Amino acid sequence: MRALIVTSFYKKMLKEKVESLLSSCFDERKDLFLIDFSISENNEISIILDGDNGIKVEDCMFISKAIEANLDRDVLDFSMKVSSFGATSPLVVARQYPKHYGRILSVKTTDNKYEGKLLKSDGKSILLAWKERQPKPIGKGKITVEKSIDINFNKIKEAKVKVKF
Repeated sequence: MRALIVTSFYKKMLKEKVESLLSSCFDERKDLFLIDFSISENNEISIILDGDNGIKVEDCMFISKAIEANLDRDVLDFSMKVSSFGATSPLVVARQYPKHYGRILSVKTTDNKYEGKLLKSDGKSILLAWKERQPKPIGKGKITVEKSIDINFNKIKEAKVKVKF
């Protein structure tokens, strides 16, 4: 029982220390931001980053070195993985959207699914636009109509950038 309490104490201490170090890193590098941070049961620290201008290997190294240099492995046994946000991963924070202006997004909302070019993001919603073929109002045939929708972030279940090869 005592070992469980000590382990819990050290986990909490490790988490607080890493959070503090991350905060310092993001104060120094305003272009970087956190997507996800976790510590597993066996002290594996996992940090996922993104940046306003993308992420380079050097950015991950900067975060990794800043944290590892300030943690004592004699006191806290840990492993660490710092990685960038994946190109095919869903967007999870509002700050990720502006760097994708002009790209095609696939967005699942609470009531529908949309695919269109991202035109705007203001931190509260996104604006998507696309072209759609519809029957002519009068006569036979179809016409191309431009459509758009403003989607509030609280309605978005998942948004992914469509990657073209």
